[in-house]
Amino acid sequence: MFHLALQTLKFRKGSFLASFVALFFGATILVACGSLMETGIRSVVPPQRLAAAPVVVTGDQSFDHDVLPERSRLEGSLVERIEALPGVERAVPDVSFPVTVLGDGGPADGGEDLAGHGWSSAALGGARLAEGEQPRGRGEAVLDARLAERLGVGPGDRLPFAAGGGAEEARVTGVVESARGPAGTLYFTDEEAGRLLGRPAQVDSIGVLPEQGVSVSELEKTVDGVLEEMSAVTLTGDDRGTAEFPEALQASTRLISMSAVFGGIAVMVAVFVVGSTLALLVQQRLREMALLRAIGSMPGQIRRMIVGETLVIALGAIVLSLLPGRLVGDWMLARLAGGGVVAPEIVYHSGWVPMVVAAAASAGSAVAAAFIASRRAALARPADALAESGLQRHWISGPRLVFAILCFVGGTVLAFVTATVMEGTVAASTAGPSAMLWAGGIALISPGVTRVLTALLRWPLRAVSGFAGRLALTNARARRIRMAGAVTPVMLATGLATALIYLQTSQAEASTEAASELIAADAVITSAVGGMESGLVDEAGQVPGVDAATAYTSGTAYIIKPLSAEEKEEGDEPDNTELVVQGVSSGGAAKNLAVSPEEGSFEELQGETVVLPTSLTGEKGQAVGDTVQMLLGDGTQLPVKVVGSYEARAGFETAFLPAELMLEHSTTGLVPQILVSGEDGTSTAQLVESLRALGEDRPGLQVAERAEVEAAAQDSATSAWINYLLAGTIIGYAVISLVNTLIVSAAERRREFALQRLVGATPGQVLRMMTVESILVAVMGIVLGTGVALATLAPFGIALGGSWMPQGPVWIYLLVIGFAGLLTLGASLLSTRRAMRVRPAEAVAVT
Repeated sequence: MFHLALQTLKFRKGSFLASFVALFFGATILVACGSLMETGIRSVVPPQRLAAAPVVVTGDQSFDHDVLPERSRLEGSLVERIEALPGVERAVPDVSFPVTVLGDGGPADGGEDLAGHGWSSAALGGARLAEGEQPRGRGEAVLDARLAERLGVGPGDRLPFAAGGGAEEARVTGVVESARGPAGTLYFTDEEAGRLLGRPAQVDSIGVLPEQGVSVSELEKTVDGVLEEMSAVTLTGDDRGTAEFPEALQASTRLISMSAVFGGIAVMVAVFVVGSTLALLVQQRLREMALLRAIGSMPGQIRRMIVGETLVIALGAIVLSLLPGRLVGDWMLARLAGGGVVAPEIVYHSGWVPMVVAAAASAGSAVAAAFIASRRAALARPADALAESGLQRHWISGPRLVFAILCFVGGTVLAFVTATVMEGTVAASTAGPSAMLWAGGIALISPGVTRVLTALLRWPLRAVSGFAGRLALTNARARRIRMAGAVTPVMLATGLATALIYLQTSQAEASTEAASELIAADAVITSAVGGMESGLVDEAGQVPGVDAATAYTSGTAYIIKPLSAEEKEEGDEPDNTELVVQGVSSGGAAKNLAVSPEEGSFEELQGETVVLPTSLTGEKGQAVGDTVQMLLGDGTQLPVKVVGSYEARAGFETAFLPAELMLEHSTTGLVPQILVSGEDGTSTAQLVESLRALGEDRPGLQVAERAEVEAAAQDSATSAWINYLLAGTIIGYAVISLVNTLIVSAAERRREFALQRLVGATPGQVLRMMTVESILVAVMGIVLGTGVALATLAPFGIALGGSWMPQGPVWIYLLVIGFAGLLTLGASLLSTRRAMRVRPAEAVAVT
């Protein structure tokens, strides 16, 4: 039968091209997803500025299988201790801090954030002086050659810049040629770098150079002995790059989870796409299958022939998809890096493992789809198959019904869990899978649903379309099973795209609302140069017309729950609670926040204290007055006293810490926002005008009338990129299925079109009939897709604490359904015109 399958392919090249296209794109997506997963697992970030140091010591950025959001720094005294070790020739400290070059009253060079470092670390990246000399004191700096050329400066020029929350000016003493590292680097003396960083007693990393004859492994073992009981790690090889770019560690978990979701959805959609295409092709060949059965072929042989044909096509599609898949994966990684989802420094990897896995998954999904599609043709009696070769009547089977029920039950359970158990944005973890289950269930019973919708839409369409509409509706009733093959991809594209996009917009809007509900300030002060010094909060509070001012900084912290001795013996994992935290100043918090404490007060937020949501203070050991163990953003653990509680919006709970405490344990130590409330009788416009006086000697200072929480916006942007990319993938795949189905269907109906023309119908009348059929397919697909979207979004909206209607602009939905409708109409009419190119008599004779 496999030989027969090869012979069949020779005479049905056009028919099997549709399956080939679907399998090719599916395999391409799977190779790309596998490559992204390998990239995330490897997390290769080659060192740049620290490449000359075979061993790098840096703070441990990991906690509880997660990555700390702030830089974990080392004590500067550790440099001397490491340098005194046997086998160590030199220990070189490195610090990194943001620098913004200033122009006319604000950032220059496009406002790009540059990086400042200590001069001693320049040697670790192979930098050498090309002009001038090294910096020797305060107010002197060396630039890398690419930055100097871009800014048009050289030795002897003055360079205004902002760092550490203040405006500075440096004399350029030299220019270096960097063998490695990004363009945009400034070098200061080590003492000056510590001052600009704001932490002169701390360093980011330490590059360790060995004495001659000492191996890397020996050096690493020696250094590890000093780091016992410290929150520090030694890095070698490509791992050293994470000391320079700790944000790249986030890329690992994001890429792994995202590529797993993409790959899973690609496999699921592939089964639907390839399955529907193969089902249509098998239906067209029922007469051929019936004749094979009539001359003695067994059901197993028929099934093996169909699976063999599909496997041959799949192997060809998989082989051709390997190179495009790698290129698509690289392109997707670049898009994700550009969108801020992953660090741009992570190196793309696509080895043989993802290719083998993608090939196996693609071949497996193709075989599964072929096995399902061939079931009826293989089991039907020859006489029944001949009777159904014209118009298929039977569409439901026991397994199909069981799987449809399982999909609907699963979707219902997930919807119930989303609406009643989940809270806040975490509800997306159950809402997203429910969309796939609803879509899968509807796809399995689509012929029956299509029949019902055809009956409901019959009178409206006949009223506006005349004779062409009546003929189209007659065809729809007779060909409802084949029409369902076109309705399904429209439903998938409309339903899944609408659900995924509005999941994102609803989540973003809810996050923005939750952030706004916390703030009662009249104005907000921000900076275009990376942040402001904490002393500006007090200055803002002294401006005429200001009632109170408070720092407002976002971050993440954890409540640590120590295990009992018994739990440790049993090997239990600690139950730590991750918190979104806001740092505020105790003096101005009460008047700039819109929430009122249930117990305690914001004025008590001084030192090591915290105000928790009431949902957390209800737990044992976390009541007001208790002391909890907290881990801050840089990994520092502190006993923190609970001094207040407030009623928070469910799913968006935020804890409040003293701003001074959060800034001390943040990467930059700078205040991102200052909230300001005005005195009674002072208008917002007057308040903003008064505050702008603070920016006269502070370039880049900005005053607005309302605060926007940056952290929420950044998180929304990150998840938006992921959701939009996922939606685009699904839409693209569904489009392929739709176009394939319509082209194959039109080719099958060539004889029908020819007979209509032989009895007097004009090509225009046939096209008008197909226009009505296309509109009917589009409307049914859009209706079903809208149902899938609402079944997904309504529980999610309830979980967010808002309306069951999706939140977001209506033009998104109109764009999705408009695209689906135009694509259906265009693909149908173009394939119909192509089918009518052959003269009617020839078409009837050939068919």
